Amino acid sequence: MSVDVDETFALGGDLPLRRLGLGTGGLVGAGYWGPRGSRAEARTVLRAAVERGVTLIDTADNYGPGLAEELVAEALHPYAEGLVVSTKGGVVRTGPDQWHVAGRPQELRAMCEASLSRLRLDRIDLYQLHRFDPAVPMAEQLGALAELRAEGKIRHIGLNTVTAQQLREALALVPVASVQNPYNLLDRTSAELLALCEERGIAFLPYYPLGSGALTRESAAALTAVAAEHGASTGQIALAWLLHHSPVLCPSPGTGSPAHLAENLDAATIHLTARETALLDGLAG
Repeated sequence: MSVDVDETFALGGDLPLRRLGLGTGGLVGAGYWGPRGSRAEARTVLRAAVERGVTLIDTADNYGPGLAEELVAEALHPYAEGLVVSTKGGVVRTGPDQWHVAGRPQELRAMCEASLSRLRLDRIDLYQLHRFDPAVPMAEQLGALAELRAEGKIRHIGLNTVTAQQLREALALVPVASVQNPYNLLDRTSAELLALCEERGIAFLPYYPLGSGALTRESAAALTAVAAEHGASTGQIALAWLLHHSPVLCPSPGTGSPAHLAENLDAATIHLTARETALLDGLAG
């Protein structure tokens, strides 16, 4: 018997979205630097995602840098009703795979204003602090985002790459609608954080939901056996497992390929049985 899965989640309690979204890291070059392909190709992927019913587009100001946000606006503005656009600030990229945190309140404000301009928005649905800056008190960083929220420039605040304890501390200061940490079939180091998100009704946006491609090549017997039973790819089963594993998990795998996009989104149609789910649960041992 297949396990029932709710394909939707109410972000912050008031923004309904389909749990399987699209990340935009795959639209820019290696190391999140420069273009990956043509702007037209990137726009095609973004538009195809929305046409398939995706309602969460997850981007960041340092992808490109700035390029991913520009592509989102070029392809999708004016935005369809119900489309949730999420972006991130707090990191400055200086080259391929080179970046540093920048969490002073004036820096965060400037980054948010720049994202609003590139995305052609008056308010960002979900603005995520990409990293906590260890040189700046947490209260000052979150205070800057709270001010932007009070001004109507941010609807919801999210956190990226945090511990469960950091989330508890943050929740004492501001409402938090989402967290974004690595989580997939083989990497469950954020299990405590996931449990806290389930308790508080906070969205968990797992990054590297396919293990940076490892799970599309994974040869573990359990994964390949389940994939064979469904006539699916191992990557599709890995995404389906996330949707079954917790109702707050909202994966947004990235890609620059329309075909790969379609494959990823088809994962939402796969209904795993309790036996298959248990089998996959055991992979992280």
